[in-house]
Amino acid sequence: MSSTPVIGVLALQGDVREHLIALAAADAVARPVRRPEELAEVDGLVLPGGESTTISKLAVLFGLMEPVRERIAAGMPVYGTCAGLIMLADKILDPRSGQETFGGIDMIVRRNAFGRQNESFEAGVTVEGIATPVEGVFIRAPWVESVGAGVEVLAEHEGHIVAVRQGKVLATSFHPELTGDHRIHELFVDMVRAER
Repeated sequence: MSSTPVIGVLALQGDVREHLIALAAADAVARPVRRPEELAEVDGLVLPGGESTTISKLAVLFGLMEPVRERIAAGMPVYGTCAGLIMLADKILDPRSGQETFGGIDMIVRRNAFGRQNESFEAGVTVEGIATPVEGVFIRAPWVESVGAGVEVLAEHEGHIVAVRQGKVLATSFHPELTGDHRIHELFVDMVRAER
């Protein structure tokens, strides 16, 4: 068996192409996932940024909501960025009507916490386990209001939690896939490789 993990990117909405490129650069086989059959063929999954309410609706429409929840519960490694972080939260502080999440991290998140699109910014973020700061691109980014006892806080920005890990589930408020710095994707690929 090859040691190169096959990692899917949930391709319903958001910056799918950038994640596919970042995963390939981090030595994974990267594939878009739009259907349950495609989900069944991957070792791990990335949930990209985008709009969490739209991703939630499309996941239901494409028959992926329950299969993704089941795979997360069964221990599949998952990494969510921005809207993907919201989709991994067990609770959203201010959900839109009918908004669902996949869950997987015992945390409460606040949507659009860092402000609107025109308040987007970049900042160096010190992430636990990565030697030097990564460049964080924050676009209508959420933050984590609070975490449960089993959640490891990996990074904060201006006093707000912006990167977390619980077991095999990783999430960041920011978009490392937009920077050309693939170290967080490498961290996730290593997490997936460890499970194979």
